[in-house]
Amino acid sequence: MDCIETIMTRRSIRKFKTEPVDEKDLMTILDAGRWAPSAGNLQPCHFVVVKDPAQRQQLKAAAFGQEALDTAPFVIVVCADPNRCEQYGEKGMTHFLLMDGANATENILLAARALGYGSCWMGGFSEKKVRQVLGLPDHFRVISVVPIGKADEDPEPRERRPLSEIVHWEQW
Repeated sequence: MDCIETIMTRRSIRKFKTEPVDEKDLMTILDAGRWAPSAGNLQPCHFVVVKDPAQRQQLKAAAFGQEALDTAPFVIVVCADPNRCEQYGEKGMTHFLLMDGANATENILLAARALGYGSCWMGGFSEKKVRQVLGLPDHFRVISVVPIGKADEDPEPRERRPLSEIVHWEQW
């Protein structure tokens, strides 16, 4: 699957088959996250892989009961260390940090799709509770919770606004 097809056919998958994910594929997906662009190449992101069903249930509780965490063979939690961005001041430790985490998350989603897996970018969670479940340092930010596995659903594409509504040439 080429890059554009991967982008255009990615869907948020919330139901997964229970079959395991190949370890090589898991490492490829993580490496794609590692290669995401980051402000000043500061690379603040860390990835916590959660496979244990009991640990996934704790994440589910921290993610307001989202059921995708029940069946996904593994979850990648994208986190970021604000201290790695402090050379850019407050903007680096807040804005750039979140952008870097978003870049890593999107790379993970696209790599999963390219390898034949489904995934979902979850932003609905208690950051404090996720931090506690995973034992993260207090200053770390939790950017996303991403369950990944073989899709057990095939959702239709959701409608997108036409380019004519969102593209502006030269000025607004």
